[in-house]
Amino acid sequence: MTAEAHMDALRAIGSGADDAVDIADTALILAALDRPEAAIEDYRDYLKTLAEDTARAETGDRADALRRALFDAHAYAGDAETYDDPMNANLMHVIDRRRGLPVALGILCIHAARAQGWAITGINFPSHFLLRMGDESDGVFIDPFHGAAVMSEDDLELRLREMHGPDARMQAGFLRPVGNRDILLRLENNIKLRALHGQDMERALAVVERMYLLAPAVDGLRMEKALILAETGQIKAAIDALEELRERGGGVQGQALASMLQDLKGRLN
Repeated sequence: MTAEAHMDALRAIGSGADDAVDIADTALILAALDRPEAAIEDYRDYLKTLAEDTARAETGDRADALRRALFDAHAYAGDAETYDDPMNANLMHVIDRRRGLPVALGILCIHAARAQGWAITGINFPSHFLLRMGDESDGVFIDPFHGAAVMSEDDLELRLREMHGPDARMQAGFLRPVGNRDILLRLENNIKLRALHGQDMERALAVVERMYLLAPAVDGLRMEKALILAETGQIKAAIDALEELRERGGGVQGQALASMLQDLKGRLN
């Protein structure tokens, strides 16, 4: 498939319902945009194998089946040594290296579990992507970065304080389930942030544009695009992006948006 075909696929996914999003396949499409030489069908075949191996590993404890299939048999692990390597957020590279970020490994867990018809979702835990298997009332929390280890409520509290300081406290919203698009945006956000940190604005813009195709209702992505365009001197394109946001009645206060537009238009003179 060509890059144009992949972008068209993202556009179609972005126009559909969130629960219809095939999370792992969409992650492969995003990965393929950065690896045009790779055969995406080979990776799709691999995902089928992963699902079949998970089915064979199931003996009643579903979290344990994920651990044995993905982290024992297929040797996946969180990449603590080169955590910030952008390859850790590209699902093709993650499959090749058997290493990745929590959200990338989580996507593989979600794929393998849902292929069995098991309930599984990401949760809104800050800074470290976690999963819940089962229903809200009787589900268990698992950490895809640490071999699908099951986490108790005390474990969650400890992890939160490790990452956000001793005064951090659990909030109900941290356990809220997140949608498929939100998970994929979280995956791509890792790549975008690393591009911005490296001052690679062209790369950051390309990632934001694919994120926007995937989630066109997220007005913040339009704003990010406009800011990056302005930063790179593409003032007219930045103005167009902000004008489109204003026409949509986006989530930016009208006065602030008008001020930004006035500033950019002044820079055209």
